[in-house]
Parts: sequence; structure tokens; C-alpha cells
Amino acid sequence: MRLPKIASYELPFVAQIPPARAKWAFDPDRAALLIHDMQNYFVSAFEPDASPIAPVIANIVSLKAAAVTAGVPVFYTAQNGNQDRRDRGLQADLWGPGMTTTPEHQPIIDLLRPAADDIVVVKHRYSAFQQSNLAHLMRVRGRDQIVISGIYAHIGCLMTAGEAFQRDIKPFFVADAMADFSREQHDLALSYVAATCGIPLSVVALIRAMNGRADA
Repeated sequence: MRLPKIASYELPFVAQIPPARAKWAFDPDRAALLIHDMQNYFVSAFEPDASPIAPVIANIVSLKAAAVTAGVPVFYTAQNGNQDRRDRGLQADLWGPGMTTTPEHQPIIDLLRPAADDIVVVKHRYSAFQQSNLAHLMRVRGRDQIVISGIYAHIGCLMTAGEAFQRDIKPFFVADAMADFSREQHDLALSYVAATCGIPLSVVALIRAMNGRADA
């Protein structure tokens, strides 16, 4: 019931990102960046310094820098360690007790440590919106687009995109700024989002869109 050890795989390149049914235009003035579950506990499942996690971390660093320059608010999700079984719910049936509060588990990784102006939302379920104030925090900032990055693509990232869509928040799903248990599951998440609830795109395309606003 614990996290699997994840074998290295190559991230999708631009030509492999499925075309989206939605045709929304990205608008930095309406967007928020979400860095999803990049905690030591989850990241440690990957082979360090290898794909997918090494380039994903680098891409999220670049994505966050572009967001800050463009005035796009940055949100993080992070689970609490030592969760009570009643709070953890059915996740305990699939994944066991989860992380502890130790430095090896709970903190967000050093390379993506939140800045003073960033907002960390406590994560309770797969979707970042469940039992959290993320939707409210976005709404009061006039944000109805969400840029999703982090781990894992076919679990929390996908569920967050689906719930965002159902809340009339437009998801932009950054294909090479997220990682998963396998390339097959990564591709599954991209295909599902493209067909049903959002726009998968590359980090280069997203940063270009942010820079277009920042340079204006």
C-alpha cells in the first residue's frame, strides 16, 4: 500500500501532447499557478537526477519564475504528516498511513521551497479543491484559470483538473512540468484532460504566453 518505486521514463515532447477539445486562450491576468504535492515523500519515489523528475523540477522552477514575473499568484498543495485515520479517509485503504511529519517526508523540496508571497494550501484528498479554500483564494484574486504542475499526473493533478472544470475554472495542464508512476499513466492523464476538461501544453508554450503579458 506504500508508494511504488518509479522507474525512469522520458517526458512527452511537444508533438506527443494530445490536442485539446477546448480552445481557451491563456490569460495571465486571470490565471494562478498550482505546484501540486512536490513534497519529499512523493518526490522520493522517483530516481533522483533522472527523467522524469529531474527535468520536471527544472521546468517547474522556470514556470514559477515566469509566473512571478507576470504577476501570476503561486499556490502549492502539501499534505500534513501523521494524518488521523478519520481525516485520511479512503486514501488509507489504497495508500496506507501516508507521510509522517519528519523532514524526510513532509516538507516541499528545497528547489521549490515556497517564497513568502506564495500560498500553501493543505491537501486532504486527490483534488486540491476538496476540503480546502483554494477556490475561494482564487476567486477573491479574480482568477478563473489554473496552471497545473507537479505530481502525480494521473492522480491528484488529473482530479484537480477535473474538479476545476466543474467549478468553471479553466485548467491548463503542463505536460512536461508533471510526473507520474509511468509514461503510460502520464499519457493517460494528458489524453483524458485533452478530451474532457482542459488544455495540455508544454512548459515552453505556457512560459511564452506568460512572457507575452509580462513584456507588454
